[in-house]
Amino acid sequence: MDEHEQQRIRREKLEALQSAGLDPFTHVKYSVTARSAEIHAGFEKLEGKAVGIAGRVMTKRVMGKASFIDIQDRDGRIQSYVARDAIGEEEYSQFKQFDIGDIVGVRGTVFRTQKGEDSVKATEVTLLAKALQPLPEKFHGLRDTEARYRQRYVDLIVNPEVKETFIKRTQIIKEIRAFLDNRGYLEVDTPVLQTIPSGAAARPFETHHNTLDMQMYLRIALELPLKRLIVGGLERVYELSKVFRNEGISIRHNPEFVMLELYEAYTDYQGMMELAESLIKAVAEKVNGTSKITYGEHEIDLGKPFARITMVDAVKQYAGVDFNTIDTLEAAREAAKAHHVKFEKHHAKGDILSLFFEEFAEKHLIQPTFLLDYPVEISPLTKRIPGNPDYTERFELFIAGRETANAYSELNDPIDQRSRFKHQEELRQAGDDEANMTDEDFLTAVEYGMPPTGGMGIGIERLIMLITNAASIRDVIFFPTMKPRD
Repeated sequence: MDEHEQQRIRREKLEALQSAGLDPFTHVKYSVTARSAEIHAGFEKLEGKAVGIAGRVMTKRVMGKASFIDIQDRDGRIQSYVARDAIGEEEYSQFKQFDIGDIVGVRGTVFRTQKGEDSVKATEVTLLAKALQPLPEKFHGLRDTEARYRQRYVDLIVNPEVKETFIKRTQIIKEIRAFLDNRGYLEVDTPVLQTIPSGAAARPFETHHNTLDMQMYLRIALELPLKRLIVGGLERVYELSKVFRNEGISIRHNPEFVMLELYEAYTDYQGMMELAESLIKAVAEKVNGTSKITYGEHEIDLGKPFARITMVDAVKQYAGVDFNTIDTLEAAREAAKAHHVKFEKHHAKGDILSLFFEEFAEKHLIQPTFLLDYPVEISPLTKRIPGNPDYTERFELFIAGRETANAYSELNDPIDQRSRFKHQEELRQAGDDEANMTDEDFLTAVEYGMPPTGGMGIGIERLIMLITNAASIRDVIFFPTMKPRD
């Protein structure tokens, strides 16, 4: 029977129920007194007790005067034994017309079958919602990747491991909040709509405010508003919220994603390293019960001290090019040509160093590694290293060859910050539409005096991918951005 034929039959069953005055969609509530996990875990206490359960019919075995159904609720599955003599002949006749996927409520007593299966012996079965679409075929489930992402609701129904991943997602976010709250951070929220997109090298989504007749942008980062709050004296703040970047889609990129950004006065990027290491270890242990995780083919130990290496040393180690000996832009370009590293006309020496890292070194940083001291050209909001002004007090944390966190000692010199913004504006004029715009109000805020501050951003989906061993960012976002079919 094809899918369309199944849909036709299900609609006919619904019409028959409605004609008999038994419309399942008229039920407004159902008293659930126990869930599947409670019954399995507390069977000895619940045996012989009356319970009310509800959920989706996942399997159905009709055997004349008695039947078995498996009901799936939020926590898992529980079997129900439905006998004609227990619920009534007319009710049993109606029950036999129920389909896989229907949502039912069952009242009855807890017992264990001869085969040792925890079950509920039904005294009443109520159809709470009729499924007009059939679930995917039993033995193959929903395996088409695109269909899983487009129809996440079906994915959650038929693939228990998917539900477990998203339950862990919630637990991870909960533990992050608890960790930061315990360290005295204040959770805040800042505007999604901004007049100047800033805080990251990314192309923004544009929109228009009709009443004010002005162009606005969806935020690409949380950074500058949060640092305004540091100026205001809040000292430790964080925000866990959506940001939006109008760029490519891949297994690591979705146009909208959840970002954690936090800022702490009177510390620096060294303090952020301690925080990142402690936070990620604590979250993994809380959610998985261990600091050791498996990601793909790699065994990763988050409990060991994280390695540290500068970008210059990483490029020297993995590409054999020592940027300490490269003094000019022309020399950097020649090195790039010799190693087939593509660069653009507006790229400075620091940009080319970063391109070398991405090409040759990034994939080797499997165990947790802090990559330190980024070039000033690609760090417009970061303090320079004293005595080495071409580089900044910035790190990115790499795990399994992927960036997990980005942090730095925040630039609090408004004069230097203005010159950095000016350079970014020159890059925009040269065609770099991901360069930062000048935010005059932020400059004014810093002119009031911003204390020495450490700041960090963590892409939450990438952290969830790591802890849940998910291959794609789409596996940890309920509704990832997809191109319409039509």
